[in-house]
Amino acid sequence: MRCEHPTVNTNANLGTRTQIDKRTAYHQAGHAVAICLGNRQKQLPDVHFQIVFKPQARNGQQLGRSPRNLYQYRATLEGGCLVQSLPHSFADATQALSPLDQGQCRRAFEADVANLLAGSLAEAKYVALRDGKPFSATLVYLGALQFYGGKAAMDTITEYLECLVPDQAGRMQKLAGLFLEAYSFINQPSNWDAITALAECIVGMQTDEAHSPIDCEEVATFLEDYLAASVRLTG
Repeated sequence: MRCEHPTVNTNANLGTRTQIDKRTAYHQAGHAVAICLGNRQKQLPDVHFQIVFKPQARNGQQLGRSPRNLYQYRATLEGGCLVQSLPHSFADATQALSPLDQGQCRRAFEADVANLLAGSLAEAKYVALRDGKPFSATLVYLGALQFYGGKAAMDTITEYLECLVPDQAGRMQKLAGLFLEAYSFINQPSNWDAITALAECIVGMQTDEAHSPIDCEEVATFLEDYLAASVRLTG
């Protein structure tokens, strides 16, 4: 995972260029940083994920080579969930566990939801900054997140909350709290700087690298190196 050139790179010999969609890069960077740093802050276990690149789709059709030999890709994140399989009911699935273990399971459920929200919010913040518009929790409401690559994420979040909270009012209250948690995470300057650095690294990947997934260990190493360098600069 080489990040010396955070721009779209050109392969001069083949006359082709790889372009990774910047919105999806910020989305998955936000999700990945939330998994790596957010879970660690909550003292939750590490979880495997990878960032993969797929041909950009337009109107339901995958794109091949453009007339100018421009290869367009979107970043997606596979894995990354502490909860591997959702039970029908959180209460039923954890009733035999001790209160301590029940609390740990609940924190894992909530972390997965917050991490998914962080991806959509990171994309929304990038778009707002790019367009010179303000970004705040009151301006980016939950329903709007589906426009920031969040439709599939919101469907998954709905499944989580239906399992975790039995009543609709309780689900909405829980979702609002986790939304604010995710917003606070990505809006913290050090976290946003890390998200930006990772996203720009993804966007600047070489042509051959865009065909290889980025493993979670590579992301973790990148973030550790970035944060260590930031400490040296500010110290």
